[in-house]
Amino acid sequence: MIPAQDLVESALSQSSADGCVVLVTDASEASLRWANSTMTTNGVSTSRSWAVVSVLGTSVGVVTSTSVDPAEVTAVVRASEEAARAAGPARDAAPLVTGGAEEAGWDGAAAQTDVTVFDTLATELAAGFRGQDVLYGFAEHQLHTTWLGSSTGLRRRFTQPTGSVEVNAKRDGSSAWGGVSTRDFTDVDLPSILADLSTRLGWGRTQVELPAGRYETLLPPSAAADLMIYLAWSMEGRGAQEGHTALSRAGGTRIGEKLTDLPLTLAFDPHAPGLEYAPFVATTHSDDSTSVFDNGLAAERVELVRDGVVNALTYPRAAATEFGAPVAVPGDNLLLTGGSGATIGDMVASTERGLLLTCLWYIREVDPATLLVTGLTRDGVYLVEDGKVIGEVNNFRFNESPLDLLRRVTEVGATERTLAREWKDWFTRTAVGPMRIPDFHMSSTSRAR
Repeated sequence: MIPAQDLVESALSQSSADGCVVLVTDASEASLRWANSTMTTNGVSTSRSWAVVSVLGTSVGVVTSTSVDPAEVTAVVRASEEAARAAGPARDAAPLVTGGAEEAGWDGAAAQTDVTVFDTLATELAAGFRGQDVLYGFAEHQLHTTWLGSSTGLRRRFTQPTGSVEVNAKRDGSSAWGGVSTRDFTDVDLPSILADLSTRLGWGRTQVELPAGRYETLLPPSAAADLMIYLAWSMEGRGAQEGHTALSRAGGTRIGEKLTDLPLTLAFDPHAPGLEYAPFVATTHSDDSTSVFDNGLAAERVELVRDGVVNALTYPRAAATEFGAPVAVPGDNLLLTGGSGATIGDMVASTERGLLLTCLWYIREVDPATLLVTGLTRDGVYLVEDGKVIGEVNNFRFNESPLDLLRRVTEVGATERTLAREWKDWFTRTAVGPMRIPDFHMSSTSRAR
């Protein structure tokens, strides 16, 4: 397999298009899986994916490949040019981003991981397997190194570490889920996760049946993250400008609308400590938020909500020009700040009666005009009375709009790094605080366990 840098240069040298961008990503991945409190599988893999973006006038063609045969480079370049010829004018057409000297580290090899990254985790799991709860789970660590080169001189490189641990614990018919994200597993505190799950399973000794309805509900950071991520994904400018999303309003968008008196800020930030992501656009597709023409463009902090007010929507360069809005690149992390210093435990202690909803599942959009979503609770809903958890509650289907939740939230606690359960396969870098919603809508009960 030729070095990624050589693949970039080879493809660029063979391009006859007006402009060309080549992206190469080398992936090194390790995984560990367990079930019934026994290790089941582990593995390591390496792979390469790459793409050629060819621009002919205002048309663009993109062809991706996983081939490691240098003899196939020419065919992929020609195929991308044919795709550009066959395409009509691109709505997101814009001049390719220009660049200068190679970035530091351009010539470096791809980063590698292996199963030794799980050494401490495996030891702690072995201790957990001897406990009273039956454990299931999965851990993975990925190092993705991306090289981006263009006919306009860009040479950019970034290595993205991504790791996560998920644990399901079961006891006497009750189950609980916990998970964390990590860059390198040195900060994973599995004993703490298992202790928390054990506490929740202990609450399951008392079963409480509740009907559907609206309940004061406490969302720990993981559950709050699932809803805020969906909101952030939905805050693209074109749909709002064209009047068919929840960020639209008569004559324009909701930019400037105050959602809450709480000083909350919802932001992407490529430089957030411990949650960094690539500081430049590297994409093989275009949609309403991103554009292949923007490859290499610097990614900056974007505050979607600032101090409780809708502050920004995401726009690629072409859409920003079309609508007279600032360019805003969607990010690969999400931060919700501006809450108090309260933990979820503090919020339970100050609750007279409500639900502690630890885990959301199967979130799907119902109405884009209001951003109404539906989903299920799973692996842990609990009744809180007089500041204490008194038992486990049946599951529910819920109907809520993440945008409306920000309008109705009465308390947000301390921001902490967390792992959203529903979106963890695509989005692991999140820091949010727990939320108190006075009237969370549980639309029906669910017998799912």
